[in-house]
Amino acid sequence: MNKSNTKSTHACQICGEQRVARLRPAIVVRPPVAELIRDEIGHWSENGWICLDDLQKYRHKYVQQLVQTEKGELTTLEQEVIDSLKEHEILTRNPEEEFEAAATLGQRMADRIADFGGSWPFIAIFAVVLFSWMFVNSSVLIARPFDPYPYILLNLVLSCLAAIQAPVIMMSQNRQEARDRLHALHDYQVNLKAELEIRHLHQKIDHMLLHQWERLAEIQEIQMELINEIRRK
Repeated sequence: MNKSNTKSTHACQICGEQRVARLRPAIVVRPPVAELIRDEIGHWSENGWICLDDLQKYRHKYVQQLVQTEKGELTTLEQEVIDSLKEHEILTRNPEEEFEAAATLGQRMADRIADFGGSWPFIAIFAVVLFSWMFVNSSVLIARPFDPYPYILLNLVLSCLAAIQAPVIMMSQNRQEARDRLHALHDYQVNLKAELEIRHLHQKIDHMLLHQWERLAEIQEIQMELINEIRRK
């Protein structure tokens, strides 16, 4: 008799799951989620039970409705955040690894050339080459210089170098902007998930406090009844 009562009592109100290890008391379900379940299945009792699969499913639906209500529509990033909440996944990851993995050989070369072109070693090497060129053509090969003053060949080389260096630097700057956008998107996802998690925690704590006060009030009423019975005796 007791076994049959246990089986009939300990069962999920939604799918009928009866494995105790997979069940949770319905009282742990937050009021907005419970309201969503009640609207969908037509009945809900806080004295019953709910399985973990249905609990996660309706939590996911509630979060999705919450974001849709506040944002109007779900973007791909917001859908990834909701899916990570459903699957209990860690959303934080290193965007640098993802960004570098998708980089082509030309993009990597542009970054390295831009890094070297904006460094003090490049300035020092460029100054040494420049003054050596002028010194050789003005002093060492003064009789038959290959580029006499005003160093027309040197000006041509410098112009070609500037013409090549400018687009390479622009490619590197575009890569940096793409990297910054990727960082911003990851930060937005992490912040959105943190906000939803904090909101869940607040609702859960409020719900637990409310039921604790109700239980305390019930206990107090029982105590008062016992005291009154003792006084009458």
